[in-house]
Amino acid sequence: MNGPLRAVVFDLDGTLADTPAAIRRLLVRVCAEHDRAVAPEEAASTVGIPLEEAFGRLLGTAPDAARTGRAVARYRELFDAEVLGMGTRLLHPDVPEGLARLRDAGIALAVATAKVSRSARALLHALRIDAYFPVVIGHDMVSRGKPHPESGLAAAHALGVPPDGCAYVGDTVGDMRMAVAAGMRPVAVGYGVGGRDALAAVPGTTVCDTFPDVVAHLLAAGPECPLPGDGTRRTPAALLPGGGR
Repeated sequence: MNGPLRAVVFDLDGTLADTPAAIRRLLVRVCAEHDRAVAPEEAASTVGIPLEEAFGRLLGTAPDAARTGRAVARYRELFDAEVLGMGTRLLHPDVPEGLARLRDAGIALAVATAKVSRSARALLHALRIDAYFPVVIGHDMVSRGKPHPESGLAAAHALGVPPDGCAYVGDTVGDMRMAVAAGMRPVAVGYGVGGRDALAAVPGTTVCDTFPDVVAHLLAAGPECPLPGDGTRRTPAALLPGGGR
């Protein structure tokens, strides 16, 4: 991974958006509505994994159980009604400015998240940063979520950039493990869900304390030209097994 950095794939919750506290609160609330008392700390341990897995763990049900599905639907209803309306107030400091600097430097940008693609795009729109991300890979577009490398590889492929020309920026150990498994450069933010020591323990990971630090680190490894090859961005759903499900 000694060549120039040509693309950056971002996690969303906790990395670009300061949403984990709201997610934790809604997880606790929905579990209570389903007659299961869950401590905030227990809910917090599931932030960053797909909702089906999170509620399966918290409710003691299978991820594909009907009860789990009802909890997921209720959570998404509440998130849309109560969290999206906060809009740009959810952004971590300096995110729009940093994304603009990366884009202007010719670095391609994408998001790969445990959210389903509809929810991810809705949040990016509410944050007013959706224009920076021509590629958004949601959990519904892959067969295996993080820390499996599939979503990161799908984002790289959709951008037309080889994995070793990409960085993945996230806030959890699972994010960093995915980056390593995908052959991407792991970059962690120290202000999200994951503890700094645990993030740094993943081999090859650079931990940055602020978003401007992330941007400076990425620009130092930036490209000499915007994209390799013909620079064509490909449509994710046409490339992924089961894409667009």
